[in-house]
Amino acid sequence: QVQLVESGGGLVQPGGSLRLSCAVSGSGFTIYAMGWYRQAPGKQRELVASSDGRTTYADSVKGRFTISRDNAKNTVYLQMNTLKPEDTAVYYCNARIRTVALPARDYWGQGTQVTVSS
Repeated sequence: QVQLVESGGGLVQPGGSLRLSCAVSGSGFTIYAMGWYRQAPGKQRELVASSDGRTTYADSVKGRFTISRDNAKNTVYLQMNTLKPEDTAVYYCNARIRTVALPARDYWGQGTQVTVSS
């Protein structure tokens, strides 16, 4: 059974930094892409950054956030710098994974709260 486990959220002041991590656990799987989404109160979930051999960023985070992957550890990271109050949201890890039993589909982490406030 594939699971995505996130860590690294919290409360930070404007201008500060946080690093989110998401590890995929299980066996017999192949990861095709990984990424991060976020959902603020009253808003739709939106893509923040993705990595599938190339990286993609939302315009609102370009130059401030960096996505990276450690394929040996099946882990994706999101380094968030120069955080702004509008970055406050629940951040979700996403991975497109194929297992021995199922075709490729999206899996989601449990979400981690990021709050940017003074």
